[in-house]
Amino acid sequence: MSKKKGNLIVISGPSGTGKGTVCKQLLQKHSEIAYSISATTRAPRVGEVNGKDYWFLSKEEFQQMINENKLLEWAEVYGNYYGTPVEKVREVLESGRDMLLEIDTKGALNVQKIFLKEATFIFLIPPSLKELEKRIRGRGKDSEEAIVRRLDEAVGEISRGNNYDYIIVNDVVDDVVRKIEYIIEAERCAVYNNLDKLQELMNEKK
Repeated sequence: MSKKKGNLIVISGPSGTGKGTVCKQLLQKHSEIAYSISATTRAPRVGEVNGKDYWFLSKEEFQQMINENKLLEWAEVYGNYYGTPVEKVREVLESGRDMLLEIDTKGALNVQKIFLKEATFIFLIPPSLKELEKRIRGRGKDSEEAIVRRLDEAVGEISRGNNYDYIIVNDVVDDVVRKIEYIIEAERCAVYNNLDKLQELMNEKK
């Protein structure tokens, strides 16, 4: 009997929704869930480890991965490239482990093209745009121009929410994490994830 594959848990939502906080708490509670590590062309910072914090690549290596369609998604940020290697995700799923992938809405559409059957798509939204603005301003990192741009982009991202399997309002982090746990458990019990067990039972009678 073939080994059961893991599930890919894709979490995304508008910038400032709190995806990172939710993912961090989920991973702290569930060490059995792997976290998708991005590839980057930027130099490692002090204490960063290749294969743990990032996959550190040269620009030539990264460009080759782009040319060979080996990235789920990629982007250039301040002269450095960041992306999600397809093969690294596939390796984890083939091993039977679940994997968490935090990604933007455009990247999630690319994931659907490659891992539609193995992936569960969860979209986090803020309680309101006013609350989203409050959270963005509360970080104290953005100029007024950047805040306006982020809010405009958020509206565009929210319009892509109908491409997901689940939508969760990120109000109380503990509640959101609990709902995601329920979703993960439900996916593990889904028919398409347990056809091998049905076959095993039917084979007992032969």
